[in-house]
Amino acid sequence: MIRRAAIACVFLALLGVAPPSPWLQLDSQLVLQRYATALNALDEPKAMIFSYSVSQLGPANIEQRHRIYRSGTQVRDELIAIDGVAPRTKIVTITRREDRYAIGRLAPRDTAYTFLFLRAHQHGGHLDYEYETTPIVRSTSGFIVERVTIDGARFLPHVIRFQSRRAGSYGNGALEYGSFGAYWMPVAATVTATVDGHPAREHIAWGEYRFPASLPDATFVAPRALPATSSPSDLE
Repeated sequence: MIRRAAIACVFLALLGVAPPSPWLQLDSQLVLQRYATALNALDEPKAMIFSYSVSQLGPANIEQRHRIYRSGTQVRDELIAIDGVAPRTKIVTITRREDRYAIGRLAPRDTAYTFLFLRAHQHGGHLDYEYETTPIVRSTSGFIVERVTIDGARFLPHVIRFQSRRAGSYGNGALEYGSFGAYWMPVAATVTATVDGHPAREHIAWGEYRFPASLPDATFVAPRALPATSSPSDLE
């Protein structure tokens, strides 16, 4: 098939006719095979530094920007802006937690979902492939992927559309991923939800990714509080 298409392109070129469009759609099952292979070969960074901004409207209104340092499950979270203004006192939180947005954690797999091909559409210089996903076994976590759009160049999830249900809350949203060097990282997330009967909406945007070989141990040591000093009002 590939050889026959190549011969056809050469023949058209000799006739002075433009070759067919480069948007050649792959068989949907072949896309799923490449998708499974890409997920199995997925490489996740050992250490990374990035920033993210979060905007939330609802029971609580939040507008924040954070810088994150992560090595495995170790996380240093620096709050660098609240409502667009840097806090007067540096706010740093040191924790241990899994990366909840890691693509290897959220990507639907054929062991847990069935895939129904819906359509292909242009994205950048290639086609992306959209599938409806249905859980094989009922989810116990409350998180269900409803659709996945597979990037036709890297064959990793470009967009994951989901629903989430927990005690007192229900919502749906989309997670977008993209290529940052050798890694496939989150770019944006949008969620519309109902929390304790009240509407809520949240948007997260990630960026400024860096992937050092490692981070110093001191990165994950909480800063000591500064000694108390007299303020001008104390001296009056």
